[in-house]
Amino acid sequence: MWFATKHSRFGCRVPPGVKGASTFTQRARLMSAVVAPLLLTSCHESSTAPNPLVWSSFRTATIQTLSSVWGSSDSDIWVPVNCCGTGGMILHYDGTFWTMITTRTTQYLAGVWGSSASDVWAVGWNGTILHYNGTSWSSVSSGTTQNLNSVSGTSSSDVWAVGDGGTLLHYNGISWSSVTSGTSASLHAVWGNSGSDVWAVGSTIIFHYDGASWSARTTGTTQFVYDVWGADASDIWVVGDAGTFLRYTGADWSSGSITTQYLRGVWGTSASDIWAVGDVGTILHYNGKWSSLSSGTTEPLLGVWGTSSTNVWAVGDLGTILHGSPAG
Repeated sequence: MWFATKHSRFGCRVPPGVKGASTFTQRARLMSAVVAPLLLTSCHESSTAPNPLVWSSFRTATIQTLSSVWGSSDSDIWVPVNCCGTGGMILHYDGTFWTMITTRTTQYLAGVWGSSASDVWAVGWNGTILHYNGTSWSSVSSGTTQNLNSVSGTSSSDVWAVGDGGTLLHYNGISWSSVTSGTSASLHAVWGNSGSDVWAVGSTIIFHYDGASWSARTTGTTQFVYDVWGADASDIWVVGDAGTFLRYTGADWSSGSITTQYLRGVWGTSASDIWAVGDVGTILHYNGKWSSLSSGTTEPLLGVWGTSSTNVWAVGDLGTILHGSPAG
């Protein structure tokens, strides 16, 4: 039975009283309602260019929330199941079919990343960390009971996870350890370009790791931010409330907005090929200018990732999985 719901910090629909729900999104929506969207600079102008990809939907064995997607190839893609129903589930795509896999936990899973087909990490509620070795999933001690929202890394021995309460964890190839973040705010996403260039975002905060220490970066935004991705060390993108985009070019942050919808995920293949997804089925593409594209759904989209510029995946509420590929 699907209850009357509200969005949690993950963007998923959480029945009232379910552990993990918070009022953070409600506060963020109130804030965005009274803050006018920032004006676009010329490079952020929207356009009406035709869709570079055609989006099709996949039917899966779940109507739960899907908030992250990652794979090692076109025929090896993972999507963790994050709320609300049976916990500990993760979807796998073999190039033809999606299969629901049971892992060794009952906790919901929020983020996924790997360095190869035999080295995949998934994180989730109550400090859950799972590792896939190419054959099976196993539980790994995280040392925390905070909900973990995202995992990413630069190699098999350099992996980061972030979560609620400012939780910041690092894996060095042997074990996970806690790192002081300097905040108690929820961290929603982490992404790294190299071992000395890692970014984490959450609330209205953006943190950077230079290989030695983490520091907060001043951006001037009052909007909550949810995801981060970069083309290289001098081209970093962050997305958030009210269609907010923040871009770092190696010296300063610039900001803009081309939609009023909350943007939950960002990913790309280069500085001129970037995708962003968000509420009400929002899909945006950047090729030097931003275009708003038709997704064919009104469900919130929470994560985006691909193997190339012509093979892109987006996931979201009610088991939504979309695939973007060239027409024909």
